[in-house]
Amino acid sequence: MAEIQIQWLGHSCFRVECQGYAIVLDPFEPGSVPGLRDIQQTADQVLCSHEHHDHNYRAGVALRETGAENPFAITAFPSFHDGCGGEKRGPNTIHLLEAGGLRVAHMGDAGCMPSPEILERLQELDAVMLPVGGYYTVGPEEAQAIVEAIRPRVVIPMHYRSDRFGFDVLAPVEKFLDLNAGHWMRYDTDTLEIHGGMSRRVAVLTYGG
Repeated sequence: MAEIQIQWLGHSCFRVECQGYAIVLDPFEPGSVPGLRDIQQTADQVLCSHEHHDHNYRAGVALRETGAENPFAITAFPSFHDGCGGEKRGPNTIHLLEAGGLRVAHMGDAGCMPSPEILERLQELDAVMLPVGGYYTVGPEEAQAIVEAIRPRVVIPMHYRSDRFGFDVLAPVEKFLDLNAGHWMRYDTDTLEIHGGMSRRVAVLTYGG
């Protein structure tokens, strides 16, 4: 079985790679997120959950032309950036990436519990990248409810603040970790290898900037 490498580039931006093919999700515009360095990546594809400037900076990713075959089956699920049907902040797209028998999802700026139909498609993921900071997205308790609904093996928190980066209005990741006492790990790297049969955990990656 293949492995999927997930690298956190800060905020909601990740570089997801399998079999030499790389996808960057939700790159942020220079200066849009306090404390984060500019996105300067090379990849084969860019996916954006919505068109806000801290998620749609496609110009920050140079697309390479290696001819590498895309191992990912990509499914886009429509959702909302708020809890009122998109009336406040608009639409959001959840991306499901499947490759080598593994399934990972990036929730974008999910602002509410996904529909039952989408929850069914997201059951038992190998990894999910999930916003936990609240205000613009689901907060710690709502994020935890999503985790309990889909039961992923690995949860990678995103879209929160620390004392070095992030929007002041966001909650720190510790608020989410408090709901997962004994089931989280801090990594001293920005990258995690996802493989089959991983034990359930919340994986807090270190921002490499």
